[in-house]
Amino acid sequence: MRFALILVLCLFASGMQAGERYVPGFEALPLMKGLEVEPGSAVAFDKPGGRIVEAAATGNVPAARIRSWYREALPQLGWQPAGEGLFRREGEMLSLAVTRKGTGARVAFRLRPH
Repeated sequence: MRFALILVLCLFASGMQAGERYVPGFEALPLMKGLEVEPGSAVAFDKPGGRIVEAAATGNVPAARIRSWYREALPQLGWQPAGEGLFRREGEMLSLAVTRKGTGARVAFRLRPH
């Protein structure tokens, strides 16, 4: 299973454009073009039961477009949909809370053990 995940990550990474950015604190979680990480929003804790990681990003991007982009991108990285804004992979749950902010949107990323 781990080999398949590594292979998918390599294939996905090779298809990304040069300069692809990632959400800080998360392993290989791409940051959608048009979003900027909120300074000071990235927090990570390692606990015996698993890790907890949080970060947030904002941009002048419609909330629906953000949801759609991550719904398409995350399964390519091994994340399985588990509800609206929820994805599951290898004992971890990733949640994306997308809200409107001004003319754009804000997305809060949260990873926790499942």
